[in-house]
Amino acid sequence: MINYSEDPDRLYHIQTAKGEVGRYVILPGDPGRCEKIAAYLDEPKLIAKNREYVTYTGCLDGEKVSVTSTGIGGPSAAIAMEELVQCGADTFLRVGTSGGMQLDVKSGDIVVATGAIRMEGTSKEYAPIEYPAVADFAVTDALIRGAKKLDAVCHVGVVQCKDSFYGQHTPETKPVGYELLNKWDAWVKCGCLASEMESAALFIVGSTLRVRVGTVLLVVANQERAKKNLPNPVVHDTDLPIRTAIEAVRILIQEDKKEGRKDE
Repeated sequence: MINYSEDPDRLYHIQTAKGEVGRYVILPGDPGRCEKIAAYLDEPKLIAKNREYVTYTGCLDGEKVSVTSTGIGGPSAAIAMEELVQCGADTFLRVGTSGGMQLDVKSGDIVVATGAIRMEGTSKEYAPIEYPAVADFAVTDALIRGAKKLDAVCHVGVVQCKDSFYGQHTPETKPVGYELLNKWDAWVKCGCLASEMESAALFIVGSTLRVRVGTVLLVVANQERAKKNLPNPVVHDTDLPIRTAIEAVRILIQEDKKEGRKDE
């Protein structure tokens, strides 16, 4: 395809080049979280800043690790992953926020996603809707072990992904509100843990590119608890899922070395 970048050595959107990112990449949505995450790395360096994409690279346990923001939603997240893979990355850990959907999924808890409901558009341009959006087992296991090490309240299971924040939170104002409300009720009854916006796209893109992807999410609040007048504080501190991802990367680095899994 045509390289639209002004610098032919750099990828068009994320503006990074081969050799500048590690094989392990932590993916926050918010560009403002990149510096905070990078502070957990040794000698972090700002590599690129373009649009919603901010990239830092440093080291963790002697391995090159990067942090790249994806912006909000599947389209921009898919672009980030496509271009990071071209730069040599093969293991991705999304760190983000979510809204709880089960009554026991409380504000401040974390969720590790095993799969995602594809109620968004990006993944449909990669795979038929029948193909499931599932996380990589090794990455998921590392995230669960990382959460246990930190004594975090961690829920493991399916999350729901959508394209419209306000379609979730004010569905009654939308012409298709009847469909949004009925499907939300179905997801809750099926046991879906939380709602967010990127994992379905990342899991499907990861499957098609043959790379490893996992997700850990902070539960900011839970509208189902609010409906029942249960305690429902709004929590914004993302440090716990960030530290969970850092621990997971450490685990993956150790296990990849044991298994002789080399950077390709």
